[in-house]
Amino acid sequence: MVGHKRPAIKIMRFITNNAEQTIELGRKLARNLKPGDVLALEGDLGSGKTTFTKGIALGLGVKKNIYVTSPSFVLIREYKEGKMPLYHLDLYRLDKDSELATTGYEEYIWGDGVTVIEWAEKVEGILPKEYVLVKFSIKGQDKREIKITSKNKKIKL
Repeated sequence: MVGHKRPAIKIMRFITNNAEQTIELGRKLARNLKPGDVLALEGDLGSGKTTFTKGIALGLGVKKNIYVTSPSFVLIREYKEGKMPLYHLDLYRLDKDSELATTGYEEYIWGDGVTVIEWAEKVEGILPKEYVLVKFSIKGQDKREIKITSKNKKIKL
C-alpha cells in the first residue's frame, strides 16, 4: 500500500550470565522510560522477570533498601519513591480476566508512571498499541536470553 507505514518493530537480544547482569539490563532500559510506558514481560517461572523488574526500579530511582518483590498474591505493587511511579503487576495467579477487571488496572496502564506486567501473555488484549515486550528464556542455571521488542515504541539502551 502506498502511504501506509508498517508498525515499527525493533528487536534486541541479550544474554545475561547471572542475576546482577539481568538487574543491570533492567536498569539501563529504565533510563530511557517515560511516564505511560508499558513493559510486557513473558517467560517461564524463574526466568528472571522479577529480577529484571528490580533493575527497572533501580533505574527509575527506587532506593536499594526498598525490596522489589513479585506481587503474585496481591497482583499489583506500587513504588512511588523514584523519579516516576513504577507499577508492577504479576498475573501469574490470575485465573480469569474478570479478576483483573476488579484491580483498576486501567489506572496503571494509562497512568503517570511506568507499568511492568509479568505474565503479560495472559492479557494481551489489554496492552496499549505502544509497548515494550520482554521475553525471557532460561539457557542454564543462571544464564538467560532476554529479547526486547518494541511494539510501535522507540526504545534504546
